[in-house]
Amino acid sequence: MADGQYHITLYTYYGCPYAHRVHIALEELGLQFEQVHIDLDKPREPWYLQINPRGLVPAMKIASPALGGEHILIESGIIVQFLADLLPARQLEPPSNTPAGAMQRARLNFFVDTWNTKVGSFMFSLFKAHTPEERERFSRDWVAAVHREIEPLLADAAPYFGGSRRLTLAEVNVAPFIMRIYALAAGNILPASVFDGLSKLPNFSRWAAAVQQERSVLSVWNAQKFTERSRERLERMKAMKEANHGK
Repeated sequence: MADGQYHITLYTYYGCPYAHRVHIALEELGLQFEQVHIDLDKPREPWYLQINPRGLVPAMKIASPALGGEHILIESGIIVQFLADLLPARQLEPPSNTPAGAMQRARLNFFVDTWNTKVGSFMFSLFKAHTPEERERFSRDWVAAVHREIEPLLADAAPYFGGSRRLTLAEVNVAPFIMRIYALAAGNILPASVFDGLSKLPNFSRWAAAVQQERSVLSVWNAQKFTERSRERLERMKAMKEANHGK
């Protein structure tokens, strides 16, 4: 089936790393799609809650006779997996109908799971750190976790996971967080020890550098805006904490 026979609408918010995942997958697969921007700073409109009762992004509506009509998918991991399965010839993940392919897919899934469960929560933990000392501790612990959990899994990256020359689902799922962590470090929101620590991890640093140059990863990415919003959020949280302590 030609890609044009899929009518895709993506409900998105550019600042959301989970929505960013779906943008990367759609770009990598060469799928055309319409966008509807959902402002996460405002209460959700009733019409959007009918599409996604959770009120989150991303959500994706896809219509095609081959799919039996129109369907709505939510949750970024599920959406990008569906898109990879929809167009297997584009090879965001290896085919599973051979022993070697099944093993490579298992390794890829393990990598994504390791990121999500062992190191992926770092960026959110950062916003609980209100002092430079706390951020230094969080950052040091995170770099140590990347060294322990992620660095060995990228030993054969060339430049991407498993020796791939193009992005895989490993990068699709993790790239949005890589972009944000490096932006926070470049904006001096994270301590310099993040750059220093990551630069000492040869596998990770080479892989992350390649990820940050990909057109699909950069398509909706705005480092300056993200850094400004993060700094504002930290200031609001600091003010709230101080106000609560003053009561």
